Formats: sequence, C-alpha cells, structure tokens
Amino acid sequence: MPSPRPRKTPSKPPVLHQQFVRRFPRLGEAWDLVNEEGDDGPLDAKTQRLLKLAIAIGAMREGAVHSGVRKARDVGATVPEMEQVVALAASTIGLPSAVAAWSWVKEEAAGKKRTRKR
Repeated sequence: MPSPRPRKTPSKPPVLHQQFVRRFPRLGEAWDLVNEEGDDGPLDAKTQRLLKLAIAIGAMREGAVHSGVRKARDVGATVPEMEQVVALAASTIGLPSAVAAWSWVKEEAAGKKRTRKR
C-alpha cells in the first residue's frame, strides 16, 4: 500500500491551546523553542511524529495522543502505523492502558470530537 501524502494544510492546535498562547505568549515562544530543538537531528518528520505519539501513549496523556495523531497524519503517517505504535507500547504500559490509547488513536483518526468526563 503506498504511503499517504502529507497534508497540504497542517492541522491547527485546538482553540483552547490558541487562547492559552495568546494569553501567555512567552510560554508559547518557549514551547516553540523546545519543539525546534527536538526537530534538530537525523530523524525524518514522520519518525519524529510517531516517536512523539509513542511517548504520549507511554505517558497516558490523552490530549497529547490526540494531538500526536493529528500531527503524525500531517506528515503522512497512516492509521495502521499509529496502531502499531500502540501495539508496541502494550507490553510496557499494559493491556488496559493500551486499549485506552488505541481508543484515543481511533477516535482522533475518525475525526470524532473528544468528550471529557468531569
């Protein structure tokens, strides 16, 4: 199966993120610097995004997993590749956590809105 093309228009951060950065611009600038430093190296963009998705899964950060899926798709990662990341994480994070992470990947890949329980 051919690799999908990267998205021409990258996904945008959620509105709440945009509002936060407008309210705290220096934190937004610091965040950009952290990301730029991580980009500086031999790994291609797709590999970087799959690794960041794996880290988000390992940390069980639901919002970061959703963001990671969007950003991985932006650079051409496929849903099966992202699902493999979940499968690789399962032996480290455990089956219940892997199922949760997989549901977040599937939810974002399907374009469903997140609903938070309060």
